[in-house]
Amino acid sequence: MQRIITDDLELLLAALPPHIADPIKRRDDNTGLLEIVMDLGRRPEARYPGSEVVLSERETTVEDIDYVVGRIEEFGDDNRAGIERTLHRISCIRNRRGRIVGLTCRVGRAVFGTIQVIEDLIKTGKSTLMLGRPGVGKTTMLREVARVLADDMNKRVVIVDTSNEIAGDGDIPHPAIGQARRMQVRTPALQHAVMIEAVENHMPEVIVIDEIGTELEAAAARTIAERGVQLVATAHGNELDNLINNPTLADLVGGIQSVTLGDEEARRRGTQKSILERKAPPTFDIVVEIQSWDRVAVHGDVAETVDAMLRGYAMPAEVRELDENGEIRIIELPRPVMALGGRADRGARDRRPYAGERAPQAAGGDVDGPFRRVYPFGISRKRLEQAVRETGARIALAEELSEADTVMTLRSYFRRKPQALRDAEHRGIPIYVLKTNTVPQMEQSLLSMQQRASTPDEAYGPADTNAMQETEDAIAGVLNGADGAVELTPQNAYIRRL
Repeated sequence: MQRIITDDLELLLAALPPHIADPIKRRDDNTGLLEIVMDLGRRPEARYPGSEVVLSERETTVEDIDYVVGRIEEFGDDNRAGIERTLHRISCIRNRRGRIVGLTCRVGRAVFGTIQVIEDLIKTGKSTLMLGRPGVGKTTMLREVARVLADDMNKRVVIVDTSNEIAGDGDIPHPAIGQARRMQVRTPALQHAVMIEAVENHMPEVIVIDEIGTELEAAAARTIAERGVQLVATAHGNELDNLINNPTLADLVGGIQSVTLGDEEARRRGTQKSILERKAPPTFDIVVEIQSWDRVAVHGDVAETVDAMLRGYAMPAEVRELDENGEIRIIELPRPVMALGGRADRGARDRRPYAGERAPQAAGGDVDGPFRRVYPFGISRKRLEQAVRETGARIALAEELSEADTVMTLRSYFRRKPQALRDAEHRGIPIYVLKTNTVPQMEQSLLSMQQRASTPDEAYGPADTNAMQETEDAIAGVLNGADGAVELTPQNAYIRRL
């Protein structure tokens, strides 16, 4: 696929001392140059993907740092500066007295053609949030999104450019943003106010924002989305799961709240009474996890994905990859999830491509041992999946009781005997009972399950269930006034511990 890259590297090198800039000019592979680091009393370095190159044996001096500072714009409150009409960013490190003792000169590039892998999503008009580790290309992709929407889709696009990274430093924006308009922010603390101002004063159809990082900015993003304006933004986080667990930014995906269910509803769902639920509709309809320029993971329905993750279900994203011919390959499709009532949605069940298929083998599992499908009832599905991975057990998690040949639950649920467990007993499905909802407990139970399954004379059976039932019947008899002691059938140490 053809990409056009513009970096204006010579303008950045012109701001560096000659003994630092000259070694870079002599290299032939500067297309991968990420940043140049100058720390007081240390040798200057150039950083490339996977490697670092020492540029000079001379240690960086105060004069070297002053040389650079005198050739760039003034540093703002966020300790960032730039070079006019370029995309380069120079960040400084200060000591306690406010003196600059280190510089990070990050190379900014305008790369045309980077959003082909998500272009169809952007053109739907839905609000899109981009996540990814630092340096993966979020801002570069965001800049190209603004240009495509403004030039190709003829939309009114306004960029809220807090640190001048999207459209470059100076009053005239970089040509890489096309016909999109750029609003600068006086100080990073006012980004949320400029976001609202952009909607109120300039009638945009699309607002592009880099780095939503505070509660005020998250609230401003929700206000903008509720006015019908398409939002395209980046946020701090590598995956959607990071966003859900971040109390500051969780509002971008709907917010999380603790809800106490009634006894009947908790029994119907098969969960504990206090659960986590999504508080409101998500601000963003689509979340894109950027793994590289050519590979992304897409959550096309954020509301459904967040609901599933809060209930403990694994929700794989749609992984897209761009091959050398410019064709998009979809590697992994999203898996249907259970509806909120606790039963699989009929439409999802009909679409399920794996209902009759054998689940993939766990890494490191016993190849010759039997394969089991476990239905987790009232325990964390995410923790159980982690236990399966760590033990290498040949286990798959069933979505419904009818698909399972083993049930795993907590002792508190087993004592109450909800309908799902009574159905399992009626069908003769073995039930493994955990003391606590922890990964070590699950690992121990899975290993015991595998050991029993692989030993012919200790095959699966309802022995555990019968022992627990016998014990409960004896307790009930004593409470009801039965005379004398009640003797139980001898059991092994594992069952006695239950």
